[in-house]
Amino acid sequence: MSQIYKLPLVLEPQPEGGYVVTCPLLPELITEGEDVQDAMKNANDALAAILDGFKQLKRPLPSALQPAQDNTPLWVETVLAV
Repeated sequence: MSQIYKLPLVLEPQPEGGYVVTCPLLPELITEGEDVQDAMKNANDALAAILDGFKQLKRPLPSALQPAQDNTPLWVETVLAV
């Protein structure tokens, strides 16, 4: 089962199209996507790579990167493209 992490993401539109995704609380997270859905998928992949990197380096997770508590409601602001 996957672990849930709650992080703020900034999707910055690019002049040539697509979005650059960053996280103000986790500077290691930077990726991009051709559209919103692609950018969010790539952000998820980037977070997985960051978690793997911390594990391999035997470093503790930054305080901003703590798993959400089990069985508690999550407040989520997101973007939806229809």
